Amino acid sequence: MPDKTYLAWPFFDERHAALEQTLDAWAAQHVAGAHGHDVDAACRTLVRQLGEAGWLEHAVGKGADAIDTRAICLIRETLARHNGLADFAFAMQGLGSGTISLFGSAAIKAQYLPRVARGEAIAAFALSEPQAGSDVAAMQCAAVQDGDSYILNGEKTWISNGGIADFYVVFARTGELPGARGISAFVVDADTPGFSIAERIDVIAPHPLARLSFNDCRVSASARLGEAGQGFKVAMATLDVFRTSVAAAALGFARRAMDEALAHATTRKMFGQTLADFQLTQAKLAEMATGIDAAALLTYRAAWQRDQGHKVTKEAAMAKMTATETAQKVIDAAVQMFGGLGVVSEHPVERLYREIRSLRIYEGATEVQQLIIARELLRETAPASQKG
Repeated sequence: MPDKTYLAWPFFDERHAALEQTLDAWAAQHVAGAHGHDVDAACRTLVRQLGEAGWLEHAVGKGADAIDTRAICLIRETLARHNGLADFAFAMQGLGSGTISLFGSAAIKAQYLPRVARGEAIAAFALSEPQAGSDVAAMQCAAVQDGDSYILNGEKTWISNGGIADFYVVFARTGELPGARGISAFVVDADTPGFSIAERIDVIAPHPLARLSFNDCRVSASARLGEAGQGFKVAMATLDVFRTSVAAAALGFARRAMDEALAHATTRKMFGQTLADFQLTQAKLAEMATGIDAAALLTYRAAWQRDQGHKVTKEAAMAKMTATETAQKVIDAAVQMFGGLGVVSEHPVERLYREIRSLRIYEGATEVQQLIIARELLRETAPASQKG
């Protein structure tokens, strides 16, 4: 039985504890366990289930003030503990539509958000490129204005939900200023002429992933999200919400690994006693539990601060870095405790071992989070005349 005493922390209101308890019961009945071999079909089914049950309403929101970051984090943590693909399905509906929630016109919000919330339309967020992952300023995909339209040319890669999404939020260089200051964001429907899936990508924790191609792909200027040239700020504002939720998903994986390790250690017979009776095991369990609580404190501090209206660029980076790195260590320790069973395909800790690895990379690798934290610290300590 997972430890849920953290729900009594002052970061949460009573409604958050009720939300987690309701979702935990629902997830145990509807999404627990493996998802089978057809990942695309499983993901579509999960999106539909999450929409029909009302959980995607939390992922979508209706604007900056309507997004409850703590609720999103609790949902991701709970789903991740039950099923990594269910967490992915929820998260991508939020990330893929988050830019619309934050920066879309009333018409665009009305066109996309209700369908996303009901699980009737699958969303995707297309930022990374073959030579522009962490270095967004190196983006080459271009959008040239032509009357009341933009024409997109270029590629995106490592795009989650690529191949199954009904629409993509695409970031492209519009050239108002050099570097990151000349990028804009657009909504591109999957059936838009000139858009295609160039390649499907297989990874160690299967989920829909693809490389996208834009070849004279024309979209209306009304499909732009936010002001022209402000795409980098648009992307970062969206990631500030969902980067914290990546930390929460890592917590869910870590808590599941902890539960599995405790259950195994207290029942596995070795040399006339249980595995848990050995001091080496007890020391490892102590490290695992302490790391999880430390990561949880950082995660829900960042979520609470954002819900209070504070800027959380540094705090979200701290949470994401700590939670994902800690979860990797916790899950690795759980695999080690299980011995040979820990590397059997589709064993719970084996799945967790594959699922956690990408979280240390996507939405900003650990090394990028370190740079963000240091940059924010230096900015905060700089003389007032140097701040901007």
